[in-house]
Amino acid sequence: MYRKTYALTRHPFEKDLAPDEFFASHAAGELEARINYLLQLRGIGLVTGEVGSGKTCICRKVASSLHAGLYKVFYVSLTTGTVADIYKSIAWEMGLSTERSLAALYRSIQQEVNRLCLESKIRPTLIIDEAQYLRNEVLENLRLLTNYEMDSQNRLCMLFVGQAELRRRLAMSVHEPLAQRLVVRYHISGLTKHELPEYLQHRLRLAGTEMELFSPQAIEAIFQATNGLPRKVNLLAHLALNIAAMENTQSITGEHIMTAVEEMG
Repeated sequence: MYRKTYALTRHPFEKDLAPDEFFASHAAGELEARINYLLQLRGIGLVTGEVGSGKTCICRKVASSLHAGLYKVFYVSLTTGTVADIYKSIAWEMGLSTERSLAALYRSIQQEVNRLCLESKIRPTLIIDEAQYLRNEVLENLRLLTNYEMDSQNRLCMLFVGQAELRRRLAMSVHEPLAQRLVVRYHISGLTKHELPEYLQHRLRLAGTEMELFSPQAIEAIFQATNGLPRKVNLLAHLALNIAAMENTQSITGEHIMTAVEEMG
């Protein structure tokens, strides 16, 4: 509805963005740098953040920027199953047969990693999203996937991506072997109060306008309601634009934001 009111070429706060359209927040830049460092080391990394903090989007952005002739990224997000379920998901991503025993799956995955590294000179990278749901035995068996006998160099880069509770779980003694292997740990925060107006304007610019539609009071209200978490910011801004458009006003006020907050429940 509001696209016509504000002469927008698309919805400014839609979820799907091209990698080159992402807003370059400080937290996003820090996370990208750490992931690139992890890729160089080919170790195990941990990225955590609240729901809607943008951690998955940033990881996908980094993955999409990697040279296809040097890196092969495997992405797994089905994390609530058994060790066999996870191994089958990884095998399927690698194009391997999944109709095998657990031991055979383990061997076939390691063999494929070896083939990529030694024959194709490609660095395999496994990204495991929603990792907070992984069972203890699954976490341990994923660690074992990175073990290669008589080889001092890591061959499989593995990145766990999940909510903050994953950090607390990995601090438990049962996960000490995995925690000791983590070469990168990063908890991503939301947009800062200084970044929020820049973010809103960036999204509006992508939608074809230079108009500063959000008043300072609206921006403050958005920050207080969302703590700068991008997904919440996007939803709240979208609702507020709809509300303001129905009033045919050219400025989103703090009152519009509060009405949108009530609609969000």
